[in-house]
Amino acid sequence: MESEKKSHSFSVELRSRNSIKNASMEGSGRHDGVLIEGTLGELKSATFQEGGLVLEIVGAEGILRVDLTRDELMIVTRPSYQENEIEVK
Repeated sequence: MESEKKSHSFSVELRSRNSIKNASMEGSGRHDGVLIEGTLGELKSATFQEGGLVLEIVGAEGILRVDLTRDELMIVTRPSYQENEIEVK
C-alpha cells in the first residue's frame, strides 16, 4: 500500500497590520517563493486544539495555527529524525 503524504495548512491571525514585519511574494531568491514574517508578541499559550489536530500558538499580538498533531510533532522533533527514515502518518 502506497503511503499518502499529508499536506499541512496554517493560518496566522494578527491583531494589527503593524505586527507584520515583512511580506514578500518574490521570496529570497527562490522561484515562486513567499515570505511572511511578523510577531506574535509575548507567548501566552501553545496548545493542541480541535481534538489534537491543530497546534495553536497564542501570543499577545496574534495566533498561529498549524494542522499538526502531537504525534507528528514528536516524530519530527526527535534527534534521530531523518526525512525518509520515519514515516509520518
